[in-house]
Amino acid sequence: MDKVFARFLEKFGDPVDRREVPVSSIEAYRGKLPDQLLEYWAEHGWCGYGNGIFWIVNPQEYEGVVASWIEGTQFEKRDTYHLIARGAFGDLYLWGEKTGFSLKITSVFSRCVVHDFEITSDEMDRALQGFLLCRDVKSNDLEGLFDRARKKFGTLRHDEMYGFVPALMLGGEATLDHLEKLKAVEHLILLSQLSELEPYHF
Repeated sequence: MDKVFARFLEKFGDPVDRREVPVSSIEAYRGKLPDQLLEYWAEHGWCGYGNGIFWIVNPQEYEGVVASWIEGTQFEKRDTYHLIARGAFGDLYLWGEKTGFSLKITSVFSRCVVHDFEITSDEMDRALQGFLLCRDVKSNDLEGLFDRARKKFGTLRHDEMYGFVPALMLGGEATLDHLEKLKAVEHLILLSQLSELEPYHF
């Protein structure tokens, strides 16, 4: 195991709900995603970390999610994006084939953070390692609800997330009482249809 992934595991802890990555999936994304990420897939699989607060995912399962969020937006023309990771409450980490980690969507608020740069293919592996080193448990939590949600509903599976019912964009409240364990893909597509994606204004 390389130092970067070891450091990532120090912060997040052991994996949950690990799935082996077939060779066909690794080959399907060769040249589209960093070789370093494909190596991590081969060694560590697709799984959750931090008791399921952060997930390294199979991008193929989220193609419909990515399409539903970026169709008709400026991002559609900007790059070809693949979802490489997500948070327990629906933070989406998108990797652009030309721009690397250049788009993060906070699905519960329909907000995004854009990093405006292009990187060379030689820089992709280092950029991927930088992405992992910058992740932390706290930033994937929402209103400090994760531990209580996990206690109430149990640890998430790879295809689940915690979501608010009704959704926050429909006037729901960010409280434990309004939280449910939901199918991730279906809920993320639903959230994409509630409001236009807007950049955060810091």
